Amino acid sequence: MFEDLLSLLFPETCYACSGSLARGEKYICTNCSVKLPYTDFHVHGATELNPLQRRFWGKVPVRFAFSYLYFRPKGRVQRLLHQLKYKGAKELSEHLGQRYGSLLSDFQYNNQFDVIVPVPLHKYKLRRRGYNQAEWFAKGLSKSMRLPFHGKVILRTTHTGTQTRKSRLDRWHNVEQVFEVAKPEQVQDKHVLLVDDVLTTGATLEACARALLAAGATEVSIATIAAA
Repeated sequence: MFEDLLSLLFPETCYACSGSLARGEKYICTNCSVKLPYTDFHVHGATELNPLQRRFWGKVPVRFAFSYLYFRPKGRVQRLLHQLKYKGAKELSEHLGQRYGSLLSDFQYNNQFDVIVPVPLHKYKLRRRGYNQAEWFAKGLSKSMRLPFHGKVILRTTHTGTQTRKSRLDRWHNVEQVFEVAKPEQVQDKHVLLVDDVLTTGATLEACARALLAAGATEVSIATIAAA
C-alpha cells in the first residue's frame, strides 16, 4: 500500500523516453523496449555475415564480436547511454548486461568464455564519474551468464581525454600505449570476454585485446552495449 502511494506520488521514469513506468516495468518501458534497435550479431557469430566481426579482421585476433544495440544519434539508445555516462545510472548498465547475457546464453555463448573483463576508466575519470559503466554492464553479463568477473585486470595508465571528435587513426594513437594487464594470472590460458559500453572505431577495444593476448589470454572476444 505504501509502495503504491510512493509510486503514485513519485513515479519512476523510463531511461529511454522519460515517460512513467507502469507496474512491473523496470528501467525501460515496454514501448521503448520493443522499439530498441537490437542487433543480430549473435546469430551470425564468428562469420563474415557478422559486420561487427569484420571490423577487427586484419587488426587484432577477435574470436567473437557482439553488441546488444545499434547506436542511433538522437534516438533511444543515445538517451540510454547518456543516462549511463552522465546521470549515474549504473543499475541500468547492469540491467542491460543481464538482459544481453541471457540472450547470449540462449545461444550457448556462455560455454565459450572463461572470464569477463571490462575496459577500464582512468582513475581521474572514475573519480569524477563515480563508477565505470562498462564494469556494471560486465557485472550484469556475469550474473546472467554465470561466468567469473574480474574488474581490475586491465589498468588505464594514461588519461587520454574524450575520443568523440578524433579520427580513427587519432583514436588509435590516443590509446595505443595506455593499457596494461595488472593481473595476468587472471587471464592466462583463458578465453576472455572483453566488455565496453560503445564500439565506434574499435581502437580502445583493439588496444585492450592486444594487451590481454600479450599477457597470455588464449582468445579474446568482445561485447558492448551498443555499436555505432
